[in-house]
Amino acid sequence: MLLLLGPLRLPLCPPERKNPLHLHLVTDAVARNILETLFHTWMVPAVRVSFYHADELKPQVSWIPNKHYSGLYGLMKLVLPSALPAELARVIVLDTDVTFASDISALWALFAHFSDTQAIGLVENQSDWYLGNLWKNHRPWPALGRGFNTGVILLRLDRLRQAGWEQMWRLTARRELLTLPATSLADQDIFNAVIKEHPGLVRRLPCVWNVQLSDHTLAERCYSEASDLKVIHWNSPKKLRVKNKHVEFFRNFYLTFLGYDGNLLRRELFVCPSQPPPGAEQLQQALAQLDEEDPCFEFRQQQLTVHRVHVTFLPHEPPPPRPHDVTLVAQLSMDRLQMLEALCRHWPGPMSLALYLTDAEAQQFLHFVEASPVLAARQDVAYHVVYREGPLYPVNQLRNVALAQALTPYVFLSDIDFLPAYSLYNYLRASIEQLGLGSQRKAALVVPAFETLRYRFSFPHSKVELLALLDAGALYTFRYHEWPRGHAPTDYARWREAQAPYRVQWAADYEPYVVVPRDCPRYDPRFVGFGWNKVAHIVELDAQEYELLVLPEAFTIHLPHAPSLDISRFRSSPTYRDCLQALKDEFHQDLSRHHGAAALKYLPALQQPQSPARG
Repeated sequence: MLLLLGPLRLPLCPPERKNPLHLHLVTDAVARNILETLFHTWMVPAVRVSFYHADELKPQVSWIPNKHYSGLYGLMKLVLPSALPAELARVIVLDTDVTFASDISALWALFAHFSDTQAIGLVENQSDWYLGNLWKNHRPWPALGRGFNTGVILLRLDRLRQAGWEQMWRLTARRELLTLPATSLADQDIFNAVIKEHPGLVRRLPCVWNVQLSDHTLAERCYSEASDLKVIHWNSPKKLRVKNKHVEFFRNFYLTFLGYDGNLLRRELFVCPSQPPPGAEQLQQALAQLDEEDPCFEFRQQQLTVHRVHVTFLPHEPPPPRPHDVTLVAQLSMDRLQMLEALCRHWPGPMSLALYLTDAEAQQFLHFVEASPVLAARQDVAYHVVYREGPLYPVNQLRNVALAQALTPYVFLSDIDFLPAYSLYNYLRASIEQLGLGSQRKAALVVPAFETLRYRFSFPHSKVELLALLDAGALYTFRYHEWPRGHAPTDYARWREAQAPYRVQWAADYEPYVVVPRDCPRYDPRFVGFGWNKVAHIVELDAQEYELLVLPEAFTIHLPHAPSLDISRFRSSPTYRDCLQALKDEFHQDLSRHHGAAALKYLPALQQPQSPARG
């Protein structure tokens, strides 16, 4: 993927990120989904984003043999003058492995120093690569002196088009490839070969605008004499793990930046008025209408919060298409990370997990996964980071993020503190096929839930073993001591003897863990914190006439953990419970609007007071 910044309109706006930005992003479909979600939810003022399909550009460069790890993406800068809109005259072209330590508008200002013929602004290459003396028989592409690095480029697109850039670089590349087997540094080799032949095209930029931390870097000659650095370029394949004299300083600088609260970028640019991000004005109006004296103000505010969302936070390999495949969907916060390894051992299939983290915690999570052989080996687990904001846990918003990113036809809607039976993944796929779910039958498959109060116990490998533990008092039906009505309709007595799936009826406060089609109703995001978040979802499934079918060989077991802050507040605060009741009343009003008289069925359940003993 290439990151392109273009045109910054500066006349009325002083520097220090008081300038509007227009990002031109060349991506594949996966990256576009990630970035569109991120920019849409981040709502950064004065930032526009345009996308370009990488697949449309690949045929223009696929004929060039390239040894560089960037593959075809490393060659796409060559076609930008023709790929970008004709009215776009100037762009800053950036590799995505650069870190800015200065306002990018100062880099844009360097266009003013171009002569009438110069069209490409580059920093000299900070290694001996193009001198050809790094090892015996090292034969680089031709370059002017040390050559130039293309991790940061100022491009006058208008001048390149007038000069016949397309023909220029193609003729040069074909000529050199008659004697050289491939490019070693992708587009950089071809840019340098063209510049050697047409030196009047290039404008040398100060070295501080591309401090290169490659394996053979000579960048110290630049930064040892500079008063400040502008752009740090991690242009080694090892990235942050590169070995050189001062890498620790640069690494700490980068990691410090990653730990900042990303919400800081949402601040309005008062000095430079600009169009607000989509939805921002409506959101501000809704927030302004809230009454801060309302006892339920926190709930109202949390419902309106737009959380920054980074889907597919880590590398992910989508599962191959299977007609009855199931993704486990769950959400968690930092205090539940320890559950991930055990979950991976129990569930061999795909997972979609939403994590509620601060910016700093997101980096801790990254290191946690990298340090775990179990987690690092699972490329079929998709992690989606929802950045923390507000006092209440947005549990249903998290569930909806994870659910929306599931890629299989069916989903198992679970919670992170449950471990499924070792055989559950394969059993669910077989059950879906046997029951003819989908277009033939609209059903939610109930996975009976149990719990242990012991932190260490022997997990049962079968229903027979589970029943033995249940009879011995080592296991209980879930919330048997505190909230039995939440799972009573599952009818555990019948389940003990069942040999085939059986249908159960909805009842008040029923909140089983279910397997449903991926296009099932979403969770109601108004329920934040603790209480009624799953119950409301089961009500909606029942209102939409999903059968509730209990599977006779399925089970999942809840492991003990300390109570969450939201549970503690629910138990201790009458106001918290009153606010939850208000949300339930509003939920029923919406239910009545959507389902008419059929919603009357749920009214008694919605009017029941919440017990503070409920866990």
